[in-house]
Amino acid sequence: MELHPLCSLFPRMSGYEFDCLKLDIKENGQRTPIIIHDGLVLDGGNRYAACAELGIEPDFMKYGGVDITAYVLSANLHRRHLTPGQSAAIVSCVQNWAKAQTAGKPKSGNVTGLDTVASRQAKSGASEKTQRNADKVAKADPELAKAVGRGETTLPKAVREITGKPKSGNVTGLDTVEHESPSDNDENEMLVDALKSTVDSLTEENDRLKNHLAAGTIPDDGKEEIIKRLEILTEDNRKLIILNNGWKSQNNSYIAENAALKKQCQLLQRKLKKYEAS
Repeated sequence: MELHPLCSLFPRMSGYEFDCLKLDIKENGQRTPIIIHDGLVLDGGNRYAACAELGIEPDFMKYGGVDITAYVLSANLHRRHLTPGQSAAIVSCVQNWAKAQTAGKPKSGNVTGLDTVASRQAKSGASEKTQRNADKVAKADPELAKAVGRGETTLPKAVREITGKPKSGNVTGLDTVEHESPSDNDENEMLVDALKSTVDSLTEENDRLKNHLAAGTIPDDGKEEIIKRLEILTEDNRKLIILNNGWKSQNNSYIAENAALKKQCQLLQRKLKKYEAS
């Protein structure tokens, strides 16, 4: 069975995370049914793949709602370890898909309510600038936006790909701020968001592994590996928290410096106009 286009927007589990899912299904059964719509997997693609590898007959349930876009976002967007850039890109892609389905048709059924930047930002949980950049990528290159959502590339890289690097060689220096490329300040903000999300994800995984150990759901021959993994996660988490705080400080300094330069440029421009008028 194939994945629904909306389901395919989300990253697939792999490696250790997928192995944990298979182990859970093997020992505790498939506790959550796989939702299908029009013969396609709408939600539960990872569970479907895990059951297939285990040779277990999956438990299916037909989707019975009226707005599959709202359902997919609600079921997947905030229960996964997604960066703000991924979430913003996925929301942009969902809006594009919904618009394509209703093109030339009266509004009914699959209405997303994502027709404004504010509504998309509220759904993704990303900053306004991150959401706007995701929207730009989705409009310029839908497939690239999907790659961002699946974690195959980052939003800052995708933004650079569609906009190109800012031109250098400014003679006067007076129009630098007025025509500033979004790939600098926005990228800092996106990196801060991404680092925070990574810290949160590592914390969640750390807690989840501890719970597995406490509940005794990890086989004895795998406990040593899990303990080592916990030690690595704890150290990575500590380093990322320090890095995240550093990025916040750097981003705030960048914003302050940018504001000061803008005021200086405006002052120079006013002086230049007075000089030209005299």
